[in-house]
Amino acid sequence: MAVQISPSILSADFARLADEAARVENVADWLHVDVMDYRFVPNLTLGLPVVESLLKTTSTPVDCHLMIEEPDRWAPDYAEAGAGSVTIHAEAAKAAVRTLRAIRAAGARAGLALNPATAVEGYEDLLPEIDMLLVMTVEPGFGGQRFLDIVLPKVSRARTLIDKYGGEVWLQVDGGVSTETIERCAEAGADVFVAGNAVYGADDPARAVEELRNLAERATPPA
Repeated sequence: MAVQISPSILSADFARLADEAARVENVADWLHVDVMDYRFVPNLTLGLPVVESLLKTTSTPVDCHLMIEEPDRWAPDYAEAGAGSVTIHAEAAKAAVRTLRAIRAAGARAGLALNPATAVEGYEDLLPEIDMLLVMTVEPGFGGQRFLDIVLPKVSRARTLIDKYGGEVWLQVDGGVSTETIERCAEAGADVFVAGNAVYGADDPARAVEELRNLAERATPPA
């Protein structure tokens, strides 16, 4: 599938989220929103009311990444609010299949995220229930972390499992994605790339999105 770039507003100016979203409109495929509750991860960001407000200001589809302790309770609400994609963490979900199905029933794409130390093989049976598998390439919780190269073999294994399954499941990477790392991610099989500092730390975020896309496309193995 085509390369997709999802700028993370975790690295944007929270006081100007509508303006920050506009800076990548028409060039980004998604707008990545990290929801953190200071329980599943040691950071607190934003929640459903802010996402609802953001959805009113942007035409870019919103990709909600729920790093929270009770995704089974809250995830469907994000889908019902209008998020185009809602991702829950395997480590936090207690009823993953039910929650993933509820996300889809509410009209959003359902994603499953795995922390760096979580093996992908244990979740092969859930591939029919998801539209996207997110492999974290840093420990979740904070932007600006250094990319973990040790996760790349897991990205490759995830790609193998997805190809074996044969369904249209996107493979997303999130954490430390930049011009220095995105090619390695694409070579490993990722096709959706979350980038925070690499986009919003640039003088021209829109140009940064295009540069990342070009690098990923160049490194993507032929189908």
